[in-house]
Amino acid sequence: MNTLLFPVILAGGKGERFWPLSRRDRPKQFLSLDGSSRSLLQATADRLLKLADGWDSLWVITSSQIAQGVREQLPDLPSQNLLIESEGRDTAAAVAWTSLEIKQRYGEDAVIGFFPADHWIADQEAFAHTLSAAVQLATSTEAIVTLGIKPTFPSTGYGYIEQGEKIGSFNELPAYHVNRFTEKPNREIAETFLSTGRFSWNSGMFVFRAGVVLKELHTHAPEIIEPLEQHGPDVYPQLPKKSIDYALMEKTSLAYVLPVDFGWDDLGDWNAIERLLKTEETPNVELATHIGLDTQGAIIYASNPEDVVVTIGLEDVVIVRDRNVTLVVKKERTQEIKQILKILQSDSRFTDLL
Repeated sequence: MNTLLFPVILAGGKGERFWPLSRRDRPKQFLSLDGSSRSLLQATADRLLKLADGWDSLWVITSSQIAQGVREQLPDLPSQNLLIESEGRDTAAAVAWTSLEIKQRYGEDAVIGFFPADHWIADQEAFAHTLSAAVQLATSTEAIVTLGIKPTFPSTGYGYIEQGEKIGSFNELPAYHVNRFTEKPNREIAETFLSTGRFSWNSGMFVFRAGVVLKELHTHAPEIIEPLEQHGPDVYPQLPKKSIDYALMEKTSLAYVLPVDFGWDDLGDWNAIERLLKTEETPNVELATHIGLDTQGAIIYASNPEDVVVTIGLEDVVIVRDRNVTLVVKKERTQEIKQILKILQSDSRFTDLL
């Protein structure tokens, strides 16, 4: 890239829908879910370091509960590039604070990219090509650039971005003004979106100049940016808890989208493992020692290789064995894992399960 990019990894999430493997002391971003030796956080850093000027340009923002784990996973990250939230306030506050810090150090023309720590990307070269296009767009105009993933099926689990007028091409990729952001639709609406050819999945990845995003935050989210400017991160627990989509992207007129296709998954719950690892030759996805009879469409995971999972007559289930917990759930109900966690949180007997 001709212009230096400051990538920021958003690493404060809990990954509750990957419980019981994901826990308070070992959130999803610390896990390897694709069979590799690198955690999701480490793989994200590896990917972004190729686009930045080494470790000095890479930033991470995370929660105080897992900051030490981030240091252990990324020992080469400079301590001044690790921002630690005293209390999680969602992505709008994270983007505002990090953008302020980078602007103070490098100026308002510094180009910043925000990337969740728990995404899987297949084609690294295509990803780098896309980021180069995003940087070109962000430096050539006042733009908040989002990467829109070309949908492969009518997902009801992702937000959508509708593209409007084409404004040109950058690094041979077409760029469009954003017409609107849409929350997760039902299946009928999702199918309609796909039929138009104008909608992308909202990846949650953004690129912009520091001065541009801070100006837009002043316009659309002053309740977040102004306390941070006046009082610094000490005010963090008092900030409103809002996503960057709700606080800014759904309101700004400077949103642009690059529809891209580099093989992507947000690894939202256990079903993502099947999307990554399922082959036509095998009836199940097995990350465990599994003995099965008349079992198909199952996702089976055991953290201890000595544990054996035995199944008979099961179909379309997720079975996870980790430490002192065994989870068995139908694949279409994995979103409800969060409800189980609320039950566990309300009973002191189960503190060690969280």
